[in-house]
Amino acid sequence: MNMRIGVLTGGGDCPGLNAVIRAVTKSLIQHGHGKGVEVLGILDGFEGLMGDTPRARPLVWDRVSGILHMGGTILGTSNSANPLKDEATLEQVRRNVRALGLDVVVAIGGDGTMSLAHGLQKIGLACVGVPKTIDNDIALCERSFGFDTAVATATDALRRVESTANSHHRVMIVETMGRHAGWLALESGIAGAADVILLPEIDYDLQAIIDRCREREQRQRYTIICIGEGAKPRGGEITVRERVAGSPDPVRLGGVGHVLRQQLQPHLKSEVRTTVLGYVQRGGDPTPFDRVLATRFGHHAAQLVIAGQLDRMVTLQDGRIGSVEIARVANTQRKVPPNHDLITMARDIGVCLGD
Repeated sequence: MNMRIGVLTGGGDCPGLNAVIRAVTKSLIQHGHGKGVEVLGILDGFEGLMGDTPRARPLVWDRVSGILHMGGTILGTSNSANPLKDEATLEQVRRNVRALGLDVVVAIGGDGTMSLAHGLQKIGLACVGVPKTIDNDIALCERSFGFDTAVATATDALRRVESTANSHHRVMIVETMGRHAGWLALESGIAGAADVILLPEIDYDLQAIIDRCREREQRQRYTIICIGEGAKPRGGEITVRERVAGSPDPVRLGGVGHVLRQQLQPHLKSEVRTTVLGYVQRGGDPTPFDRVLATRFGHHAAQLVIAGQLDRMVTLQDGRIGSVEIARVANTQRKVPPNHDLITMARDIGVCLGD
């Protein structure tokens, strides 16, 4: 075969990245034994291809052993590197790809990483994508690794907050990640028995939330609210934490939980408190489900490379592992449909969705 394959992790860290790296590497080594197959780990995502000298190291069997259960990524990552930002940078990437002798790059990341991988076709670099996100918002993929771990973390936080809410008769707001998609808030809110779940896809009516909190003040005397970071009031704007110029993901959300607390407190007898979970949702070891799913994704990515089915991204659709063209995924997001069965179920069991 005489192939040299690069592997990189782009965007934010996510539980299960090491499981993918392990599966890709071992599958390629196993298949390419004696056939001239080499695997290189690109360090710090696309940054490793953008400097004056490429940053990479060989990935061999022993180096990727014992990392299945580990959170984070042994290769490092970056969510601000943009190899397409100008022609000079793109040309430097081209030189580094040639210097490393790469035939294919396996890019593990979210929709931003897939967009960059698709753009690198300009310099003739073939890529295979592996979807990664705790937000579960990658198009044409019903579930990505990292999401299950994040849901478990957020659910645990909601359950712990409830004991404080109950003891002090408070309204407790828990803000999850998720960007413009509400999957994480929805599933963790349901699993954590939240009384109110607020999603980016459904603009909330403040009065509806006030009414629910007042109703509970008369009965249970506490309320749990789970809100996705991209949620916004009807007629209002999303809450932006910061803007990063030149980044593939320039708008960083966060803080809507504090905004909601300020909106609610004047109308309620109960004290209102907010907890922003932040990066704790992305950290830690992956759940067994995510370890298995990440391994399946990594193995299939290696199969795509071996079969020469390039410029495609691994997917999970209808419970089956497959692939789609990266171009169909780049710069798109998978959001919660208003008629999704989880939305219907939440309404039927009395959860307030803010509308």
